[in-house]
Amino acid sequence: DPHGRFSIDPQFGIIRSKKQLDRETQSVVVLTVQSQLGNSPVYSSTQVNISVIDVNDNPPVFLTKSDKVTISHTQPPGTAVYIAHAQDKDSGLNGAIKYSIASKESNAFSIDPSLGVVNLTRTVFMDKQQEYTLHIAAEDCGSPPLTSLLMLDSLAAKIVILDINDNSPSFTSSPLSCVVEDVEVGFLVHRIIAKDPDEGRNGQVTYHILSGNENKAFVLDKITGLLTTAQLLDREIQERYSLTVMALDDGSPALSATQVLTIIVLDVNDETPIFLKQLYETAVRENQDPGEFVIKVEAVDRDAGLNSLLRYEILPGTGYEKFKMTSDSGELVTTASLDRETQEVFSIKGNSCCDLGSPSRSSTAQLYLTVLDENDHNPLFAKTRYQISVREDLEEGSAILDLFASDEDDGLNGEVTYSLIDDTFGAFAIDSVTGSIVTTKALDRETKSQYIFRAVASDCSTHLPRSTTVSVVVHIDDVNDNDPIFLQNPIRAFVPCETPMNETVATVSVEDMDLGSNGDVVFSLMIAETVFQIDVKTGDIILQEPLASKDFSTQLLVTASDQGTSPRTTTAMVIIFTEEQEEEISFSHSLYEASVPENSAAGGH
Repeated sequence: DPHGRFSIDPQFGIIRSKKQLDRETQSVVVLTVQSQLGNSPVYSSTQVNISVIDVNDNPPVFLTKSDKVTISHTQPPGTAVYIAHAQDKDSGLNGAIKYSIASKESNAFSIDPSLGVVNLTRTVFMDKQQEYTLHIAAEDCGSPPLTSLLMLDSLAAKIVILDINDNSPSFTSSPLSCVVEDVEVGFLVHRIIAKDPDEGRNGQVTYHILSGNENKAFVLDKITGLLTTAQLLDREIQERYSLTVMALDDGSPALSATQVLTIIVLDVNDETPIFLKQLYETAVRENQDPGEFVIKVEAVDRDAGLNSLLRYEILPGTGYEKFKMTSDSGELVTTASLDRETQEVFSIKGNSCCDLGSPSRSSTAQLYLTVLDENDHNPLFAKTRYQISVREDLEEGSAILDLFASDEDDGLNGEVTYSLIDDTFGAFAIDSVTGSIVTTKALDRETKSQYIFRAVASDCSTHLPRSTTVSVVVHIDDVNDNDPIFLQNPIRAFVPCETPMNETVATVSVEDMDLGSNGDVVFSLMIAETVFQIDVKTGDIILQEPLASKDFSTQLLVTASDQGTSPRTTTAMVIIFTEEQEEEISFSHSLYEASVPENSAAGGH
């Protein structure tokens, strides 16, 4: 008894307790008692075993005041999720413990009173509450029973429902989005939202672009799901994007879902209409009725909707009033009959095309129109009548007149050829191309002094050619190419001897077929003569002196010369005799011979 809890009566051997005993501290006390008789050195001893009988003086006590366990939310009813353990230092019924749930947050749990095992009474899969706190009480079986609640000694067991990653994310955002093409970089295009009913990391979703963003047009924030532009968009390059987007949870293993997000790029009127050609060239026939189709112009606008609908017009300018353009088709038609000879080319610089966007955009192109010729004009000579004088000594093949006729038509319709009609007696011909009239033989005014004929100018149209006729009068000018010819040679004149002075005794007559001075003849005596004198103009031979005798005779050589630049002269003999005398006249030679060089000029002696 080291603690001095007992005493013993030394005389009677009664053992008494000196202090309060605690069975829970020591349930059995083994005392060794020694007895001695008197002062005898002999003693004896014995062992006294004292059992301390339990009294219910200890309540059950939990080893821990709080605890936490996690369970899967898919556990079936009846599953043991927790074991409560309390101790009671008492023994027997006093130490036997019964367990109970003192306060319940849910009817999802029950406890085995003997074992303290907490079981599920139902599934908690659909519960929104993910954490439960069970206050578990322990009570002994003593009389009266003691409970842990009396000592404020209950167990707070926290049951956490552990989520299992058994749900894939599900998209709740629209799979379609629209964005205007002129937004700045970083513009919010769409918010991708996916829900995952799992809890914790199993329900934490991140977002990723799997495909469709090869040109890196968009950036997706994987946490927020915000999709923004990474570069400037151009609808005309790409008007639709199909992005395959994945929502991925953070479970293990991770679950995912995909969605094809279609992004439509809306048009902005940022494209100017462009003509397929900057210069349109065509030809249109003249003299057609108004409304004749000329050409169709076409432009393209890469925008969409009203921004791409085009309207055409021609702006005011030279010649525009003769044309009209259909605004929606771009077809150009005439509003008046065209005349190529008045205006052959129309250069319309104000062909305009504008879209219906707001504000509108426009562009221009040039129209170059050539009016095609129709054979609607006759060739026109420069004069209504041609009159010309030429020398009769022109050589054969000499050009005497160049005719020219113009034709306002074009091409073959305006190409002129020339010809002669009427008989020119073989004297003239015309070059069909140049219109030059040439002699075809030597001319002789004395034979024919004037030619009148018609020349024709014809175009070369292959369909109904047109022509014009003009009169040509050719006067043949005289050349001194004829000698004066005495009408009689020799001339015999009988002059009575009593003929008075100044009497005309004979007259010589000549004929010169030339004209003017070339045909004007003057007379003279080759040998000076005092008896007779000749009138230079009339050819009258006048007696100047009385005749010497009745048998007077003489021979006068009379020359007749024209007044040309190169005078031509002819000589005749005048025989004058009285009636008593008459002589026989004879040539000095019976044969005259002469040599004449070739190419001698006409009129040579």
